[in-house]
Amino acid sequence: MTNSINLQVDGESAMARLGADLALALKAGDVLALSGDLGAGKSTLARALIRALAGDPELDVPSPTFTLVQDYQARIPVLHADLYRIGSATELDELGLDEAAGRGILLVEWPERAEGHLPGKPVTVAIETTGKGRQITMDGPADALARITRTLTIRAFLAQAGQGEADRAFLLGDASTRAYELVSEPGTPLRILMDAPKRPDGPIIRDNKPYSQIAHLAESVTPFVAVGEALRGRGLAAPQIHAQDLDGGLLLIEHLGHGAFLDDGAPVEERYHLAAEVLAAFHATPFASELPVGGEIYNVPAYDREALSIETELLIDWFLPYATGKPASASLREAYAGAWSQVFDRLETVEKHLVIRDYHSPNLIWRPEHNGLDRIGVIDFQDAVIGPAAYDVASLAMDARVTIEPDLEASTKAAYIAARQRQGAFDLDGFETAYAIMAAQRNAKILGIFVRLDQRDGKPHYLHHLPRIRDYFSRALLHPALEPVRRFVEDNGIFRPTNG
Repeated sequence: MTNSINLQVDGESAMARLGADLALALKAGDVLALSGDLGAGKSTLARALIRALAGDPELDVPSPTFTLVQDYQARIPVLHADLYRIGSATELDELGLDEAAGRGILLVEWPERAEGHLPGKPVTVAIETTGKGRQITMDGPADALARITRTLTIRAFLAQAGQGEADRAFLLGDASTRAYELVSEPGTPLRILMDAPKRPDGPIIRDNKPYSQIAHLAESVTPFVAVGEALRGRGLAAPQIHAQDLDGGLLLIEHLGHGAFLDDGAPVEERYHLAAEVLAAFHATPFASELPVGGEIYNVPAYDREALSIETELLIDWFLPYATGKPASASLREAYAGAWSQVFDRLETVEKHLVIRDYHSPNLIWRPEHNGLDRIGVIDFQDAVIGPAAYDVASLAMDARVTIEPDLEASTKAAYIAARQRQGAFDLDGFETAYAIMAAQRNAKILGIFVRLDQRDGKPHYLHHLPRIRDYFSRALLHPALEPVRRFVEDNGIFRPTNG
């Protein structure tokens, strides 16, 4: 238990808004026990919460007073129970509350009738009528109260930005601590709420540093703000920031549009070529690593050998045991690191620029209503570093989330090369070498990440991407610059590169 949450809610619309905000904080396994007198607002709160989870503000949510329970298939399954009419706690077994709490969210009105026999560790929501409205007190497990506190903090942030009564809808959660909401309000353009609390340091793994520091992963929203401003200043369609709380990890940003970069899940050649031309225009002039933000300077980290190397280790840490059935020995790890070290020597003289790092279909917005390069919106760049410019071309042309056949890869790369050559002198050989190395490095990393997501994080659906990533890795290994890594892969039975 931790300190309780106390708040004043005035009016039915405010109670409904609270219910929708709570929906953004809850997760499967949560039990919400709503107590209060008749007419206190329990059903209003529950109805708004369920509608928010279902993503349907018009969803019919009748009170379960007579049916006792009502089941909803929403973003997270939810069971709404009203225990007012049960005779004793012995009747609870017939309602399936334990099973409901195990697979989703359980909302319980009149929880006192359960006599302390609700499943799990409920969050109690006590609603008391006051002269001005309702006084609400919440108690429960520390992690649940922390999530609820966060959603209330977001509401306060929106209020400070002039959108305190806006509707919030779950949009996306990613593999990190970041989450995104769609913020809508009549008379105001759609906006995106980025919820990215400062990432705590992980365990120390090398040189007194956690992985995030070695790999230069963003631990706050400051890099997103700094890099985003710089991208817009260079003509890229990155979202404008309407409000920010750098310390709190909250941003209210422009909604760049609903246009999916893919067409019904399939790549479109024109869009990939245009996205490559966006990169070429961006790479036409050097990029400064010192960026102003919040009255200070943010130094974009270098994609140095240490960062490149630790990312490739994900393959030997996770994918190699998955592929061969046994962990890597110390000698095998040493040989693997040595192979990559020889390859990374080739990067010393290649063109360096800002590396957006995940410049591929999930993070690109297709904007057909705009003209020229502005038709490509860029939305994910907080982990940007200064490194080989070819990296982002490889990220695009070997898209990790959709199969890019060799012909489309080649034509996308050719579109970038042609655009750079139109600008003037361009080191084609240096680019081809850097492209192959960064394509191999990126796909080695992703092979390890996708296996880790399955084995460590319980997300097996990532495994269906492995054949695609293996094929990309194999393609990249065909370049002569990758010969040391290609030999290692072949000699150790990980898999054999294709012949083209």
